[in-house]
Amino acid sequence: MYDPCVRDWVIWMIAAGVLAVGEVATVTFVLGPIALAAVLAAVVALLGPGAEYQVLAFAVGSIASLWLIRPIARKHLRMPHHIRTGTAALVGAKATVLDQVDGRGGTVKIGGEVWSAQAYDGDDVLEPGAQVTVIEIRGATALVSG
Repeated sequence: MYDPCVRDWVIWMIAAGVLAVGEVATVTFVLGPIALAAVLAAVVALLGPGAEYQVLAFAVGSIASLWLIRPIARKHLRMPHHIRTGTAALVGAKATVLDQVDGRGGTVKIGGEVWSAQAYDGDDVLEPGAQVTVIEIRGATALVSG
């Protein structure tokens, strides 16, 4: 005998999967929490209540997960500079030019370490002694701007 609740939970799980893939593709922290709400609706469908309870569980789950999870996820995305580690901690740091830096190369001193460097704007020429800011780290090269 056909049971609509069996089909409903499969549909909710497919929706959750599609939403999860969408979250991975966009990284907006919107589709992921809604995917969790779709899983909640699938659980409700397995318990047997009708479609109105499934939709209610989905709506309440969506609102609750967006309200609770999204702010936490966004907070972790905007990690303060003093908590960063590795090369990410160097972005925004001040550096001193040791050898002339241009679009082809040069060297800078960042926090006591000597780094190979290139001018972030390839047309810039930064002279020795100049104070610059690290804009980006690419491999073992600091891209700097005066």
